[in-house]
This record gives sequence, structure tokens and C-alpha cells, in this order.
Amino acid sequence: MTNLAKKIEEINQNLAKQLPAEIINVFSQSIEDLKNSKIDQNSIQVGYKFPDFNLRNTNNQLIHLHELLKKGKVIVAFIRGTWCPYCNLQLKALQDHLELLHQKDVTLVVITPQSEDNNKELELSHKLNFDLLTDQNHLLAKQLGISFQLPKYAIDTYEKLGISLSDYNKNDHNELPIPAVYIIDTDYTIIYQFVDSNYMNRVNIQDLIDQL
Repeated sequence: MTNLAKKIEEINQNLAKQLPAEIINVFSQSIEDLKNSKIDQNSIQVGYKFPDFNLRNTNNQLIHLHELLKKGKVIVAFIRGTWCPYCNLQLKALQDHLELLHQKDVTLVVITPQSEDNNKELELSHKLNFDLLTDQNHLLAKQLGISFQLPKYAIDTYEKLGISLSDYNKNDHNELPIPAVYIIDTDYTIIYQFVDSNYMNRVNIQDLIDQL
């Protein structure tokens, strides 16, 4: 088991102790609903071209995929947001391996549905040395087929826990991406993907590096 997987298991155990059973059941049901929707299977696959994008980072600069690809391969990771403990663990794992990625001339960007100011806070809290980009209104995630609308029963539960997606994302769409990581070759071809409808599962960082 990898270090990231161990930490995820610890979170799962802690949440099971801390949260009421009805909340845990809501989490489980929302994951099961996503699995049944086959969103991961219906999303863009290896061998397809990744759509070009222009997204803003935390300094309000537009980051262009075509410019990044001039330097080499690009890793694009989608996370849900600041409020997600699994996303925070993934960010730390990516930061811890960033030097290895740089040695392979690979650029890493992480994309969230959050506003730039919320991404800025997240960036500072983890001292990240890669760009956090805002996918406003989920336009890119929808192109990839990894965007979904949170069901009302889950929205109500999140709000009971103090998580307001409208505050984080600055819209009332209640949309999230499923966890997804892509390696994009210099001709836009997707040469690796990790897509999982269970947000508790995250990419094995070593597997990701081995694909480069």
C-alpha cells in the first residue's frame, strides 16, 4: 500500500468514527449512484485528443495548454476542492513528487471548479509549486465527460457539514468533477488516464511517474 493509500485509509477510519451513520450512508449512496451512471467509462479515453484550454491560475493569469505542451508532456489532474480531505492528500502527494516530474520535463497543473481566490488559499496552505487552475462553470470537465451534478440528498448533507459548493465555486450549479488525472503528449494525445467515480480512490503517484 502506498503512503497516499495509507493516509486515505486513515481518513476513512476516522470519518467512520466521527460521523453519524446516516451521513456515511449518504456518502456511500452518492458513490454508488455515480458508479451506476458509468461516468468513468463514458468519459474521454486514452488515445483521444485532450481539448485545448485557457484557464486562469491564482494570479489571474491565463494558462494555455498549447503553450505548456511546447515544453513537453503535461499532467492534468482534476480535484473537487479545498473542503475535500482526499483532494488535500492528493495535492500533498503531487507536491512531494514534483521534483521527479520536473526531472522528466513534465508540467503539472491541477484543475478545480473553485474560484481563483479559494484556489489561492488552497495553494498557500500547501505551499504548492504548481498551478491551480479554475474551470469556471465546469466547461472543460464537461468536455471530458467527468462532470456531474450533486444530487439534492448529498447537497443537503454537505450543507449540514458546513460545505457550501456555491461559496467555493461561486455559482449555484452544484457540479463537481470525479477524480481524474491525465498525461497528455505533445500532440494532445492522452497517453494515460486515471478516472474513478469513487472520490475516495486516488491515483497511485508512482504508477503515474512510471508512465512518463
